[in-house]
Amino acid sequence: MTETRAGHEGRGAPAGRRSGPGRRPGSPDTRATILAAARGLFAERGFAGTTVRAVAGDAGVDAALVHHYFGTKADLFVAAMEVRVDPRTAVAPVIEGGVDGAGERLVRVLLSVWDDEESRLPLLTLFRGVGDPHGQRLLRDGLMRMVLGPVGSGLGLDQPDRRMALVASQLFGMVAMRYLLVVEPLASMPAEQLVATYAPIIQHYLDAPLP
Repeated sequence: MTETRAGHEGRGAPAGRRSGPGRRPGSPDTRATILAAARGLFAERGFAGTTVRAVAGDAGVDAALVHHYFGTKADLFVAAMEVRVDPRTAVAPVIEGGVDGAGERLVRVLLSVWDDEESRLPLLTLFRGVGDPHGQRLLRDGLMRMVLGPVGSGLGLDQPDRRMALVASQLFGMVAMRYLLVVEPLASMPAEQLVATYAPIIQHYLDAPLP
């Protein structure tokens, strides 16, 4: 699980401090309770419909304690997804390199994360929730808001929402076929062959004229 505020776990609030009736002070158990509340609300309401205050209310803590443990709402969302790699950090090199070659860099980043077993297992759990409306919301916000949305904005693309939705259709299909359904020969295809196959398509969606 991604740790968005290293060193905060276990520090909590000073003993005996409460911000109001029914509020519990910080502790490792409180942190887990906050995460559980956040996961449920993000899945039910999506990223935009969830507030830190609502998460705090469900967890029975003050909103300041949520910020203490997790920082921003985006940090809390990443932690709630329980992924090993912070997607914002993972896609940073894609953005920093500019539009040229971004398709190849994006495919390489995706494969480096998914081909690592420790990173892949929590992601599989996330992707397998696609049949459930709550799981769909969590996956959609995770993919589009935390990964591909920042790429489109960071690269300064025209029509970024449209372009990144097209990119997502290709990457999601590759993930589903290779890692979820384990369809051959895609499942055992070398990473370099996948990069050579998918990168030109992704690059086309990023910078070619759209119909």
